[in-house]
Amino acid sequence: MAEKIRIMIVEDHDLFRSGLKRVIDEIKELELVGEAENGAVFLGLLAKSNPDIVLMDIKMPVMDGIEATEKALKIKPGLKIIALTIFGEEEYLFTMIQKGICGFMLKNTSISELERAIQLVSAGHQYFSPEINTLLAKKIKGDFIINLHLTSKERDVLRLLCKGYSSSEMASELFLSKRTIEGYRARLLQKTEQTNTLNLVIYALKHNLVSVN
Repeated sequence: MAEKIRIMIVEDHDLFRSGLKRVIDEIKELELVGEAENGAVFLGLLAKSNPDIVLMDIKMPVMDGIEATEKALKIKPGLKIIALTIFGEEEYLFTMIQKGICGFMLKNTSISELERAIQLVSAGHQYFSPEINTLLAKKIKGDFIINLHLTSKERDVLRLLCKGYSSSEMASELFLSKRTIEGYRARLLQKTEQTNTLNLVIYALKHNLVSVN
């Protein structure tokens, strides 16, 4: 039997935290190993709980998600953190990325999207809610278009990356092998001089390389 993904919730609102707990309890691949109402409590429980993935609120009393993320990743560098936010808090995205998060989701996400995000992040990918991509595109869109000489297939892969597709989903959508998709992803990283998919998505949106509408 495959090991379950160990989840910890860091959220100051009791009602939302309780709802997340119920969702996680209903997904058989996940195991809830801890919860905290702020970043300080979370750091105190981190070693004992030993989560694989943390669902991290951003705005919390005592210690917010930004500081908690930075300190947690110094304690446990391999920890994967998905930031949870509401509309209007997208300004924290770049700061959270700099601190080392693996995903960024709106709190009104569906159960299926939450499960998908956790599975992708657990597998070593990054995840943005599609709504976040659209909002980011409006906020950071530049007034110029750079020419990287991308092929049509590279643009297709980039567009789907920005929509949060996994390699397997892109392969099915574009009628290509997963290995071919990974090759396109590697070339896109090289051409844009980015180090990971998350930064690639931001780069693509900022420089008008794709439309996510």
